[in-house]
This record gives sequence, structure tokens and C-alpha cells, in this order.
Amino acid sequence: MTTYTLPAPAARPAAAPQTAYLITSGDLRESANVAGWPTQAELEAGVTGVLNGLGWEVVRPFGVDPVTGHGFISSQRMGLEVFRSIPVDAPLVVAIANWQYSHHVLAGLRTHEGPILTVANFAGDWPGLVGLLGLNAGLTKMGKPYATTWSVDFTDEWFTDGIREWTETGSITHDASHVRALPALPDSPEKQLGEALAAELLADKAIIGVFDEGCMGMYNAIFDDELLNRTGIYKERLSQSALYAEMLEVADDEADAAYDWLIDAGMTFRYGTDAATELTREQVQWQLKMYIAALRIADDFGLDAVGIQYQQGLKDLVPASDLAEGILNSTERPPVLSRDGSRVLHEGRAFPHFNEADEGSRSTRS
Repeated sequence: MTTYTLPAPAARPAAAPQTAYLITSGDLRESANVAGWPTQAELEAGVTGVLNGLGWEVVRPFGVDPVTGHGFISSQRMGLEVFRSIPVDAPLVVAIANWQYSHHVLAGLRTHEGPILTVANFAGDWPGLVGLLGLNAGLTKMGKPYATTWSVDFTDEWFTDGIREWTETGSITHDASHVRALPALPDSPEKQLGEALAAELLADKAIIGVFDEGCMGMYNAIFDDELLNRTGIYKERLSQSALYAEMLEVADDEADAAYDWLIDAGMTFRYGTDAATELTREQVQWQLKMYIAALRIADDFGLDAVGIQYQQGLKDLVPASDLAEGILNSTERPPVLSRDGSRVLHEGRAFPHFNEADEGSRSTRS
């Protein structure tokens, strides 16, 4: 009989009474992590202060990296390593003051058995609350129970009472009295139109093109085929490298023509000279090439909508896709010819675009 060397059973430390573990999830971009660290440290101090005031100890299972200068979990691998030092049944706080990539911690959170609290700052200059909502949505999608709260300065009664409730019950009760089931809708022209459009979509179906879905670790933003297909929508999975390659084929004079159209339509661009912190004309040129390239690829595949999931594949190559996305969703936009020059693509109407956070949404701005 063959003898195998078996791996040792995984060992975790034992949980201590009235002790919570605190972790955070960060960005994949180190520049964002470094810039956001002071705000994150302030959040962690605020949460720790409230828990200490309730007689609880807070353990942070990893420190500030002396090389990077921050204490964010900055990769999925790092997240797995951190969770090995956390008791599997310990109360766990996930503090978010910055944008974060949820997949850094979702694997550990999925199998964690203790109560989970997600908490964020509420600040106009840092996207902690947005990062929190992305993480919460991922937990909701995987069916993982959690409590959540947020604060401006971590001293208000609503916040401290919520933390106290979590330490006592493992949950936080929020007022959800505004939430109600959709009542039966009375017959109306609008209802008839909605039903007819839904029936048409189910019968004829639609294709949305997705450039590398799941960017920025947004597990919550991936609408599973088994759900999406039931609405009549199907995916064409596309590569960001193909979009970049198509952008390289767009001539400067085509992008210039789109730029002139926007200027003539009354759009204003405020330029600077530092491409790292200010908008430049070259950046706009690349965004207009992306706009043209996206429409041509959509034409190749017969798409009904397209989604440019800007990070991670494009962030090191071209400027952010915001301008291209906005123009696509507008009924008033620069005309784009097909690759052979014979047709204006989707003339006179918007071409629906969705980004990394709303794969299931198809909206039009006019």
C-alpha cells in the first residue's frame, strides 16, 4: 500500500472573550494605498476607541509594511495569509476608509464563523463608504451575514450605539421601515409598454459586450449568467487587450473630428500640464479613440450594449474611460463611421454603456 505524507491540519489561534480582530482591505494600486493610509489610520483609531470604551480589546493581526508605508491588505494572497492568524470564530471588524478590492478578503470572510462588522468613514474626499458598499454587496451576494455602520467622526450616538449592539448581539438593527414590497401596478400605458418591452427582450434577446468583467475585485458586479439570461440578456466576453489594440488603429484625425464635434456642441475642457494630477489634451485624445474603438468592436459583434471595465487591464496603458463612457450613453454624441467607412454606427441614438459597478444596468442620458 502506498504511504503518503499528509499535510498537517490547519491551526488557528483560539478566540478570547471580549476581543475583536480588525482588518482592512485596500487597493491594488499602491499609490492609492499610500495616499489613503492616514485616513484609514484615523478610522481604525475611532473604531478601536469605541470598542475599548465598551471594555473590548482590539487585535490587528498585521501591521504597517515598512516598505510600502501602509497597513492595507493589498492582494488576495495577503488576505489568505492574514486570515490564518485570526480565530475562525472571533468577532471580526473590517474597517474601510479607502477604495478597496473586495476579493482581497472575500475568501477569508466566506469561511469565517464569527460575527462580522463592516465599518467605514463618511467623508467627501475619500471613498471609504463606496468601498464599504462594494464589500457589503459582495457579502450579500455570497449569502454571508454581516452587520454594518459608518460615521463622520466616530463619536456620534448612532454609531456608538450600533457598535454596542454588535458586541452584544453580533448584529446591528437599522430602520428599514421605508422598504416595502412593490404593490400590484394598475393598468396604464406605461405598464403596457414595460410588459411589451420585457416580452420583446425575452423573445429576441440582447447581447452585452463585457471587457474583462470583475475588475477592481467587484465580485458583486458580476451578474451570473443564470440570472441575467432569464431577462433575455446574454454576454459577449471581450478582452481589454482587444479594445486597446483597436484604439491603436483609430487615426488621430478621427479622434480630432470627435473632439471638434464636442467643442462645437459646447463642451469645455479645462487642461493642465501635469498628466498625473491634471487633465491633458493627450488624455482626451486617447479617450476619444477608446470611444470610437468601443463602437467599432460593438459593431463587429452585433452588441446591444457594451461595458468598459476600465481597471485592471487598461489602467497601465491609457487614461480613465469616463469620457468615453459618458459619450456612449448620450443621444448627442460625435458620429463614428464603421471600419469600412460606409455607415454611421447607431446614428442618432445613444449606445448603452455600463461600467464595472452596474453590469445589469442599461441607461441612457440625453
